[in-house]
Amino acid sequence: MDLAGIYARESSALDRAVQIGVVSNKLISVSFPETVPDDAESDHEYLDSILAALDGEEANLSEVPIGLTVPTDQRSVLEALRNVPRGDTIDSSLLVRMAGLDPEDDESARTVRTALVGNPVPVVVPDHRVTDGPSAAPESVVRVLQRAEGI
Repeated sequence: MDLAGIYARESSALDRAVQIGVVSNKLISVSFPETVPDDAESDHEYLDSILAALDGEEANLSEVPIGLTVPTDQRSVLEALRNVPRGDTIDSSLLVRMAGLDPEDDESARTVRTALVGNPVPVVVPDHRVTDGPSAAPESVVRVLQRAEGI
């Protein structure tokens, strides 16, 4: 069954909505609007998992299939970041190496920062675990996620 569409629900942990976009059973976007859009459905297992993670529950988000429509070098960064376990942190120089980029090239650091800012699926690709990098999620969401993971 293909559950494509937009899904959203209020998050009590955030005091705002969490919205996801799904196409061909792959998560393609996670955003945090102030309120639930009128045209959004509310019931989806990926949304359940994201809300559970925000509430501090164990949620294996690495199993959520994602569809990344970003350049290949940024994709390698985001895919590498998915391997950072819940509750752990890394810095951007380690992420450069994990993504197979050249740590001696300044362009690699820019690629990591660009990938983090443009991360279409924050929470599921846990950019909040990068200690010295930007996040695609609002700062209030990053703080809730870090607190939920004890980091």
